[in-house]
Amino acid sequence: MIAEELKQAVHRALQKLGVRNPEVVFEHPTDLTHGDYSTNAALMYAKELKMKPSELAKRLCKGLTLNLQKGQTFAERIEVAGAGFINFYLSKEFFANVVKRIVQGSTFLPTQGRTLESDFGTNKTLAGQKIIVEYTDPNPFKEFHIGHLMSNAIGESIARLLEFQDAKVMRACWQGDVGLHVAKAIWGAPKLKVKSEKLKVAEWGEVYAKGSEAYETDQAAKKEIDALNKEIFAKSDEKVNKLYEAGRKVSLEHFEEIYKVLGTKFDYYFFEGKEGMEGKPIVEANVGKVFETSEGAIVYKGEKRGLHTRVFITSQGLPTYETKELGLNKAKFEKEPGLDASLIVTANEQSDYFKVVLAAMKEVLPEIAQKTKHIAHGMLRFASGKMSSRKGNIVTGEALIGQVKEMVREKLKDRELSENEKDSIAEVVAVGAIKYSILRSANGSDIIFDFEKSISFEGDSGPYLQYSYVRAKSVLKKAAALEVQPQVGKEVEPRKPSVLERLLYRFPEIVERAGEELQPHYIATYLIELAGAFNSWYANGRIVDAKDPSSSYKVALTGAFATVMQNGLWLLGIPVPEKM
Repeated sequence: MIAEELKQAVHRALQKLGVRNPEVVFEHPTDLTHGDYSTNAALMYAKELKMKPSELAKRLCKGLTLNLQKGQTFAERIEVAGAGFINFYLSKEFFANVVKRIVQGSTFLPTQGRTLESDFGTNKTLAGQKIIVEYTDPNPFKEFHIGHLMSNAIGESIARLLEFQDAKVMRACWQGDVGLHVAKAIWGAPKLKVKSEKLKVAEWGEVYAKGSEAYETDQAAKKEIDALNKEIFAKSDEKVNKLYEAGRKVSLEHFEEIYKVLGTKFDYYFFEGKEGMEGKPIVEANVGKVFETSEGAIVYKGEKRGLHTRVFITSQGLPTYETKELGLNKAKFEKEPGLDASLIVTANEQSDYFKVVLAAMKEVLPEIAQKTKHIAHGMLRFASGKMSSRKGNIVTGEALIGQVKEMVREKLKDRELSENEKDSIAEVVAVGAIKYSILRSANGSDIIFDFEKSISFEGDSGPYLQYSYVRAKSVLKKAAALEVQPQVGKEVEPRKPSVLERLLYRFPEIVERAGEELQPHYIATYLIELAGAFNSWYANGRIVDAKDPSSSYKVALTGAFATVMQNGLWLLGIPVPEKM
């Protein structure tokens, strides 16, 4: 990347002046009039070289300018600013070459999803590495709530960022198909006037809420549900087994419908009733070494490690979530031998839980623990605050998508589109609106979802990005119809680079940073700035004009924008419509 070349040039210049191991930091000035890159290297090393920062900056500038005169064309000029900052202005030839690289870039086929038109932005940082990303994790017998949407949006985007760095990525979903929540739902099923085997997804959510409330308020019901929970684990009652299989099947089928809308396809499904059970013998084999008995239960004394105590096997002999987590992570590494990393994306309210689980894992499965990382995200909230499935007032993921979809459809009602087109566009835009609202903030932040802002076609929103892409594609179609071909060359390039050009080349840097930190919000923020630059440039003059010699370069620049926007939206897991 150009930034690395510039850093190395400053590094060599400082070494020649006597600095042994200089660390050179580059950043993009907030104001583009101050250049494309800036460094404070002179401020950092002036004291060591017994110079004033401005004097050192001028010395460095002179040496770098001489290098530029020897045929390097990536920088147009270098200037000293302020107390000793050095600002770099990249050349129009550099920007033109970037446009050419984007437009002519080779195709890129991710592990999953469609082929992208260009590999621009990809890198080889993680080449040869195998990484499993676990996210979404809804539980059968309960509804797919908005927290699952959060996990899905962030987890899918992280998986795609890793793929852009050439890692082999496996997507995994961990689902609680046994446990107290299942017993609560099955206990509540006969309370509805519907054949239990015919219950639909929403009805299973309703009976779970009834069972959950009864468990907390009715001691007799609590005993019945606890007993039922043991029967489900033991598979000892044929009637219960039949009801269990019916509920599990309808839940999993429904989840697949949601995954299809969200653009996720999992490689592995893990279940508490299978892989989770493999954790119990791990715990039992380490009693007295890692785990201790306490009042009939088996616990991990976290206080000894600066954490807190958690139960791993109950006094009834049943494994808890913690124990199932050990079985799950062991299974991941058995499914994928040679796995380099396992990432788990969940809400930050589980952070303390994972601290204890990972501490225990370090003692019983040290190699796996070393490669396992928990990525915590915030909560999605509305004006009324956090919603809870336990009391039955849950906001489901599909309800949120449906409500946003209807709002988008209302905005499309006067467009000259067929009803099928309106419905298809509304769904794509709704998914984009929700995902962008989640991904525009850093992973750990809570999200306050604003319905009106989320579907705005102007400003800081997913639909604005989608609309900008569709606008660019429309320009390219018009150019093709008028036979104006994209072209890059001195005879058609503008004398002065536009803001759009000065932002496009940054995409690989943004991708690299987002991938290193596993933070998709860097992509979202960059795309908003890029879309703003394109729309301002678009409004400033005609792009397609067969009589204008510079039109072919403008078309190439439009194509470069569309490609980067497509790649960026793909990284966010946001689909792009053909029309809007």
